[in-house]
Amino acid sequence: MSSAARGKSTLPGDPPGGRRAIAVWSIGVAVYFVAVIFRTSLGVAGLDAADRFHVNASALSTFSILQLLVYAGMQIPVGLLVDRLGTKRVLGIGVVLFTVGQLGFAFSPTYGTALASRALLGCGDAMTFISVLRLGTRWFPARRGPMVAQLAGLVGMAGNLVSTLVLARLLHGIGWTAAFAGSALAGVVVLVLLVLFLKDHPEGHEPDPVPHQGAAYVRRQIAASWREPGTRLGLWVHFTTQFPAMVFLLLWGMPFLVEAQGLSRGTAGELLTLVVLSNMTVGLVYGQIIARHHAARLPLALGTVGATAALWAATLAYPAEHAPMWLLIVLCTVLGACGPASMIGFDFARPANPPERQGTASGITNMGGFVASMTTLFAIGVLLDATGDDYAVAFSSVFVLQALGVTQILRLRKRAARRERERLVTSRVETVHVPV
Repeated sequence: MSSAARGKSTLPGDPPGGRRAIAVWSIGVAVYFVAVIFRTSLGVAGLDAADRFHVNASALSTFSILQLLVYAGMQIPVGLLVDRLGTKRVLGIGVVLFTVGQLGFAFSPTYGTALASRALLGCGDAMTFISVLRLGTRWFPARRGPMVAQLAGLVGMAGNLVSTLVLARLLHGIGWTAAFAGSALAGVVVLVLLVLFLKDHPEGHEPDPVPHQGAAYVRRQIAASWREPGTRLGLWVHFTTQFPAMVFLLLWGMPFLVEAQGLSRGTAGELLTLVVLSNMTVGLVYGQIIARHHAARLPLALGTVGATAALWAATLAYPAEHAPMWLLIVLCTVLGACGPASMIGFDFARPANPPERQGTASGITNMGGFVASMTTLFAIGVLLDATGDDYAVAFSSVFVLQALGVTQILRLRKRAARRERERLVTSRVETVHVPV
C-alpha cells in the first residue's frame, strides 16, 4: 500500500484503537464520571445547604463560584502537567483530591470548612476531563476524535444523572453526612482501577520525551497554543455554549423551578433529569454529524446558542406568573444541547495544535465555559439578593455573556478556518512523502 493511500485511512503515528483502547479509555472516563457526580452534587443539595449553613443566595452561589474558580484557574496548569507527566499520574492526583473534598464536604460543620472542601473538590475535578481527552488522542485514531470527545461528555452527563436521581434521594433519605460520605466511596473504587489497569498509551506509540525546560517551556507552550486562532475560537465556543446549562444544573435550576415557577421538588428534579437525558441524546447526534461533516461545527454551535437564548427569553418574559409546563419542558430539552455544543470547542482547538500541545490547548479551551459559568453564578446570586428574588432579572445575565461570546466567535471564525486549511494542506504533503 502506498503512503498516500495509507494516509486516507489513518494519519502517520495514529494509534490503532480497538478493544484494548476502549477498555483503558473506559477507566479514564469512569474517573470523569465520578468527578461529575461530585461536582454536580450541590445542584440537588442547594436548598439543603442553605438551611444547613444558614446562608443567603449570594453565599450559596459562592460554593459553586469557588469550585469553578479553582477549576478554571487549574485548566492551563493541568494541561501543562498532562503534556509533561502523562494521563495516569495527573488523573491519580485528581481522584485523591476530589475524593477528599467530597468527604470533607460531608463532615463540614461550618460554612468556611465546606467552602474549603468544595475548593479541594474543584481542584481534583479540574484534572479529569483534559486527561480523558488526552487519553482518547493517545489510544484512538484522529478521525475518531469528535465522537470520542462527545462520548466522554455523555458519560459525564450520566454522572450528573446519578446526582439528580440517586444522590438526591439519598440526601433526603439517609441525611447529609451519610449521603456525601457514602458517595465518596466511588472515588476509592476508581482510584484502584486507575492504579491497576490504566496506561498512558499503547505500546509502540510512546510520545517523545520532553526535557525539563522550566518556566521558559511553560511560557512557550501557552504562547504557542494561544497564537493559534483555532485555540481561541475553541475557547469562545466553549464559553458561549456551556454555561446556561451548567448554571442551571450546578446550582440555580432547582431554586428557579421551585421558587420562581412554583413546582414541587419532585417535578423540578424530573426537569433537571430531562436536561441530562437530552444532553446524552444530543451528544451522540452532534458527534456523528461532526465526524462526517466537519463544516457543521460552527452552525451547530451558533444554532445551539440561538435556540437557548430564544427559549430563555420566552420563559422569562412569559406574561403569566408561571411559565406553562410545555415551555419549561422545551427549555430543559434545549438546555441539554449546551454540553454537546461546548465539546465542539475542542474540535476547533485539536487540529490547530500538534500532539505535544494538546493538553495545553485543551486546558485553554476548557477554561471558557467555566469562566462564563462562574461569572453567571455570581451575577444571578447578587441580582437575586438585590431584587428580592426576581429570577427574571437575575437570569437575564445569561444574554449578556451570550452576546459577548457570539461576537468573539464571529470575529475569529475566518482566521481559524484559514489556518486550519493551511495545516491540513501541510499535513497531506508530509503524509504523501512519508517513506514506506
